[in-house]
Amino acid sequence: MKRIFESAGRHEALAGPWAIICAGKSSNEIRTCDGHGCGQYTAQRNQKLHQGVDVLCSDGSAVYAPFTGKIMGQEKPYKNKNAINNGVRISGGGFCIKMFYIKPIKYKGSIKKGEKLGTLLPLQKVYPGIQSHIHIENCDLSDPTVYL
Repeated sequence: MKRIFESAGRHEALAGPWAIICAGKSSNEIRTCDGHGCGQYTAQRNQKLHQGVDVLCSDGSAVYAPFTGKIMGQEKPYKNKNAINNGVRISGGGFCIKMFYIKPIKYKGSIKKGEKLGTLLPLQKVYPGIQSHIHIENCDLSDPTVYL
C-alpha cells in the first residue's frame, strides 16, 4: 500500500514509483533536449520555466495510468485548437496530475495503475522533429520527477 505524507506543502511517497506510462518502454525516460526544448522539470521555455516533465513515448502508442485514482476531467494545454490539444486530470492516493497530448478512452471515472488511459496524439504533426512524449504536471506545480 502506498502511503503519502505532507511535508512542507509537498507530497512525499513512502513506497513505490508510478507505473510505466508508455507502451513499449521499460522505464519512464525523460525527454532530453531537441530543437523544441528540453523535457526536464524547470527547463527554460521561452520566458518561463517548464512546469512538468516530458516522458518519452511514440506517437500512437498506448498510454497507461501512472497510479490508481479517478479521472477528473479533460485538460487542454493550449488555448488554440491543434492536433495534440487534449489530456486529462487524474487524482488519487495523494496525487493530482495533468497528462497532456493524449486521446483518452474516457474523461471521467476510476482507473487503476497500469490500466490503458488512452493513446499518444501525433506530436510530429505539430512539432516536426520533437522527441514525442507525454507531458506530466503535478496540479500543485511541484516536481513530479521523483515518482517516475
